[in-house]
Amino acid sequence: MSNAVIKWIGGPVLKARVSDPFHIHEALAVGEQRLLGEVIQLSGDTITAQVYEDTTGLKPGDAVIGTGLPLSVALGPGILGQIFDGLLRPLGDVSEHWFKPGLPTARQGEFEFTPSVEVGDEVHGGQLFGEVAGDGPGRGCLVPPNVSGKVVSIEGAGSYREDAELLVLEDDQGKRHSLSMQHDWPVRRPRPSAGRLPPDAPMVTGQRILDTLFPVARGGRAALPGGFGTGKTVLQESLAKWCDADIIIYVGCGERGNEMAEVLDEFPHLEDPRTGRPLMERTVIIANTSNMPVAAREASIYTAITVAEYFRDQGLNVALMADSTSRWAEALREVSGRLGELPGESGYPAYLASRLADFYERSARVKTLSGQEGSITVIGAVSPPAGDFSEPVTSHTKRYVRSFWALDRSRAQARFYPAIHPLTSYAEDVDTLARWWQSQGNADWKEHRHRLLKLLEAQSKLERMARIVGKDSLPDEQQMTLLAADLMNEGFLRQSSFSDIDRYCSPKRQTAMLRLMMQFIDSAEEAVANGVAPARIAAMPILRKLQRLGEEFSEEQIEDKPKVAAEIDAAFTQLTKQEAADES
Repeated sequence: MSNAVIKWIGGPVLKARVSDPFHIHEALAVGEQRLLGEVIQLSGDTITAQVYEDTTGLKPGDAVIGTGLPLSVALGPGILGQIFDGLLRPLGDVSEHWFKPGLPTARQGEFEFTPSVEVGDEVHGGQLFGEVAGDGPGRGCLVPPNVSGKVVSIEGAGSYREDAELLVLEDDQGKRHSLSMQHDWPVRRPRPSAGRLPPDAPMVTGQRILDTLFPVARGGRAALPGGFGTGKTVLQESLAKWCDADIIIYVGCGERGNEMAEVLDEFPHLEDPRTGRPLMERTVIIANTSNMPVAAREASIYTAITVAEYFRDQGLNVALMADSTSRWAEALREVSGRLGELPGESGYPAYLASRLADFYERSARVKTLSGQEGSITVIGAVSPPAGDFSEPVTSHTKRYVRSFWALDRSRAQARFYPAIHPLTSYAEDVDTLARWWQSQGNADWKEHRHRLLKLLEAQSKLERMARIVGKDSLPDEQQMTLLAADLMNEGFLRQSSFSDIDRYCSPKRQTAMLRLMMQFIDSAEEAVANGVAPARIAAMPILRKLQRLGEEFSEEQIEDKPKVAAEIDAAFTQLTKQEAADES
């Protein structure tokens, strides 16, 4: 261990005079309480460190002890279903306001272990050597990626603590390694994989505006920017519950305490729609509110992605929800200011862009060291001040994500949720993901998507014109365009997270709904071309039914699509007869 003595401290940042060598990113025990810290700068006989806990009471002359290891977290099956702070220390009962300061301690509890290797077997890094009994995925015990060798001894099936020695390996140099269910891994070092795989399928979210217009690939990256009150947190909670991921990692990074309290209160009571069991069985929550130490907020993002990589290495698909990266960037700015670094845009450090890249680039679809396939899909919320998407965090984030889901304040104020603006959002993997939709029996998905976006763009232009000359003064074709766009907005893009029927929409149901609405629009445009007034189409009862299709066309009624299609045809046949009768 290395030793140093504090000579200056300001908030979470301290400078200490060293008597032994330290290395960058080394974990530290600071003061009598052994507060957790990390070396972030080396200069001669002085180290600069950030402390991840409240530094009240620390003073010059207090001891700083180096652990000799980088800042790491203990990864194991015991983290599933738990709530942690930004450094993976259990928060326990959510009614407790604080946890005991100091270095992380071993997690409590015992687990039923079943070995999957025998004495004499050759094992390699990333291989499973056993499993832990429990509900939900992610219960495997992994050999650390940097360890391999021959099994010298292995404990039999039974109940053990998470940190109990279970396996002893001997490597090629004759060195022995003792392994338990858990192992430590540095949070700032990406876990290795056998290779990256191209994205070839979407992560299905169950939200029509996302899956149909702006899909995110499994193993991809999405940004969710929006001002206060636009629905970022509710949408991320909906995605956490309904997306087709095996493991959910939810990190509340610097969010307000009342919002995080709602998450901590609601998540343990949510039901997993897949199994009917508690959603927490396959969820990890990392809570780091705005009143917690600012340096720990900066580390929480890396902790979350490291946990996600651990489950990815077991061949699982992981979805990571980060809410929000803006608060994380503010923590970078505060610590950077205390270090006296030259500020960049809006006072953020010059390395903001590279730190964002470090985080987002750890998402991927990969072939694991054990030969399986796993993925991490990252959805990062951004909270731009006053909804300004040109501010540094949003603009840099756009460089590293493939899907951009821009939340719009005016749509949120109109109670249109999800409040994603279809003309400022985008997805770059559409061509690749179109092949997946074709394999699901929706060969015209890309064509319908393109047509829908053109319809919404035309609506935006015509509404500006209608405010000047009046809607009734527009030609019939343009009135029909506005009517069709209203139908798509109300009947397809609007979706309530609190509706028992419409809070989730499967790809099959999305396809059926989109085809029914396109059928109506095609028939309506043909009718207008034949002289039918748009006002008569707007008064059709079938239109009101289509506007309520999300609530009235459930997953169980997908097979009734031909019946609804026949109703649309019959309605327009009747309208044509009435028009002919009126003319005669």
